[in-house]
Amino acid sequence: MSEIANLKAGLIADIAAADTLEALETLRVSAMGKNGVVTGLLKTLGPMSPEERLEKGPPIQDLRESATAALAEKKAALEQAALDAKLAAEKIDMTLPAELGAQGSVHPVSQVMDELAEIFADLGFSVATGPEVEDDWHNFTALNIPETHPARAMHDTFYFPDGSDENGDGKKMLLRTHTSPVQIRTMMNEEPPIRIIAPGRVYRSDSDATHTPMFHQIEGLVIDKGITLGHLKWTLETFLKAFFERDDIVLRLRPSYFPFTEPSVEVDVGYTLTNGQRVIGGDGDAPGGGWLEVLGSGMVNRRVIEACGLDPDEWQGFAFGTGVDRLAMLKYGMNDLRAFFDGDLRWLKHYGFSALDVPTLSGGVGA
Repeated sequence: MSEIANLKAGLIADIAAADTLEALETLRVSAMGKNGVVTGLLKTLGPMSPEERLEKGPPIQDLRESATAALAEKKAALEQAALDAKLAAEKIDMTLPAELGAQGSVHPVSQVMDELAEIFADLGFSVATGPEVEDDWHNFTALNIPETHPARAMHDTFYFPDGSDENGDGKKMLLRTHTSPVQIRTMMNEEPPIRIIAPGRVYRSDSDATHTPMFHQIEGLVIDKGITLGHLKWTLETFLKAFFERDDIVLRLRPSYFPFTEPSVEVDVGYTLTNGQRVIGGDGDAPGGGWLEVLGSGMVNRRVIEACGLDPDEWQGFAFGTGVDRLAMLKYGMNDLRAFFDGDLRWLKHYGFSALDVPTLSGGVGA
């Protein structure tokens, strides 16, 4: 047997005997590497004459191809054996509960929005939405807010540059300062009776521990025949009892002024101090108690009803509004509104809700 045939037989035998991938790699480098024996033989073909290359080339090429095929086959066999051993060693008890991966949480604002929608749906209200970029007619004029009202000033409202109205009708465009424009659009586009809530983002030029330039608001509107302040008080009392999940909610209505309601009332809710904490519920005039303003409300102004094309002698209604973020702070014990928008994962893990904590009236909207 020739020298190359002996080399081939020995190399194939060594490859077959390799029992680890590391040993096989050592054999590959010694044979096929830069300084390997097979590589060395291939280099000798260059200086040969054509006649010599024709004679000695085929055995060397056969050696290279055989060694390459044997290495690939042995590597596949060793890898499969390693995989089989690993699978045999790893066992999973399918009766055990699966480990939970990273879990997200529902933001308190989103949770409270769902709670409010659940409560008011039970009272017969539907959810209405509208654009966050509004014109000054829907945001101010139709709501009986005069040109000289402070809310229209640049230091309170985010206005867009002149000429930003795509319709070209000359109306000033702005980021809505409340969700009341949704009430106007609903009254103009739907036939009464109307029962809606309008949750959403609103914008005002203000920022401190209890105010942010963007915050969340929910407003309610009822338009029907024979509506009185009594209906308003009952609605708000029922809503607050369901939201705070207490039957001892006591309301105090104080006369106030809003351009879009007449008469207007501020709504205070009684609270008690427990271990230094303010707890909503109870009579605010009782010892250790107090009153906290939570809502603005009133009977819809005749001028607002007329601006929407309805007859105020036939249709009456009430409206109310409150901050969703503020309600969340009161119910869940948060003391700084700015933390709502910081994106701090520690805060979100502490105050956030599981995706399975869906608010229901039967289970408790804050369960």
